[in-house]
Amino acid sequence: MIHAMIIAILLFISGLCADSLNVHLVGYCNTPGFAYGVHVSGIYAYVVDYENGLRIIDVSVPSSPSEIGFYDTGDWALGVFVSDTLAYVADGFDGIRIINVTDPYAPFEGGFYDTGDMAYGVYVLGFYAYVADRDDGLRIINIADPSSPFRAGYCYLSGTSRGVYVSDTFAYVAAGNYGLRIINVSVQSSPFEVGFYDTGSFAWAVYVSGSYAYVADDDNGLRIIDVSDPSSPFEVGFYNTTGTSRDVYVSDSFAYVADAYCGLRVINVSNASSPFEVGFYDTEGAAYGVFIYGSRAYIADYNDGLYILDVSYFTSIEEDDAARPGKFSISAYPNPFNGNCRLMIDDCGLEINAIEIYDINGRRVVEIPAEAGSVIPNPDRESRISGVQLDSRFHGNDNMCVREVIWQPDETTTSGVYLVRATVGDKSVSKRVVYLK
Repeated sequence: MIHAMIIAILLFISGLCADSLNVHLVGYCNTPGFAYGVHVSGIYAYVVDYENGLRIIDVSVPSSPSEIGFYDTGDWALGVFVSDTLAYVADGFDGIRIINVTDPYAPFEGGFYDTGDMAYGVYVLGFYAYVADRDDGLRIINIADPSSPFRAGYCYLSGTSRGVYVSDTFAYVAAGNYGLRIINVSVQSSPFEVGFYDTGSFAWAVYVSGSYAYVADDDNGLRIIDVSDPSSPFEVGFYNTTGTSRDVYVSDSFAYVADAYCGLRVINVSNASSPFEVGFYDTEGAAYGVFIYGSRAYIADYNDGLYILDVSYFTSIEEDDAARPGKFSISAYPNPFNGNCRLMIDDCGLEINAIEIYDINGRRVVEIPAEAGSVIPNPDRESRISGVQLDSRFHGNDNMCVREVIWQPDETTTSGVYLVRATVGDKSVSKRVVYLK
């Protein structure tokens, strides 16, 4: 309590003479339209720029970010999620546009799906894209073949769906003036609502970490909802931000809130029942989107482009380590393949919980043992799991290593698209591979 009071006093004093606290500007890149959202992958920031589509910005030198490519999606680009070499754009009345960004200098559309109303937000997990489709609720799109996406299921919801986050078998939807809606998506063809919580204002976005859902609730600030029992969610804490909360990203014990005309606000949520502000940066425009990558916050600042802010004060990640593009990623070679496929998981120093392979129907066909997250003394081993030959090798030390897995399907494995997923805590990274028998 005393610590919180001291922080509050410092914030009041700093607010009289400064526009930042514990957060510093690193770089800035203007965009031609209105930056609505951002997703960062590797050395690129993908910004949805309203009527100006998807903008791709090279952030390898954070102090000098520059646009290197763009794609005009056709309508209002409002949300984006990047997975592997594809950017899934929630494009307003044009639904979901799937943009191939293998060559970020020359992105092109690889597929699309008209969701029915107005696509505001998108979250990709496995072979499915979950879309917050305003008045049409939650739409679940099968993206196993990105060139021919199709609807797998839908769930009509009260309110106007604006943001979505998927964790385990539940989708959490920020549904405007109807607050937080929780949908069971264990069977994608038959999703159903299991619980809801009225946040009080207008829920724009939601981020789930552990047993809590963090909701950006417009002029009600940040609301923290206990979702340990999805059928009976309840509020455990809140923080009324200075502006109007539009987006939220949670990392470690901090919630980073895009607070519109009051910029980025950093909230300590180590005690969910008593959150308090510990930092801020007042951007020049209106902070509509936020994404944390390493020790930096990337802000989609509506009429003022992309801001890159240093938030290392709140992170334990060293600068060089955070900037390393290959951190926690999966690569596959050859792909497609017809004999065996070499999977390289880079950086098992992150204590990977599991490595799994799924078929196009979402059925798990391979589960690699839990020790996959550790560096083992004997670097070579062979085992047979679920009809798949694995030859695993570890390279490196306790802080950085690469696990090499040779996947050799046996005669029972059919040709098709498969998804390789590695998981760390509640985060995962995936890679799509194609087996040609």
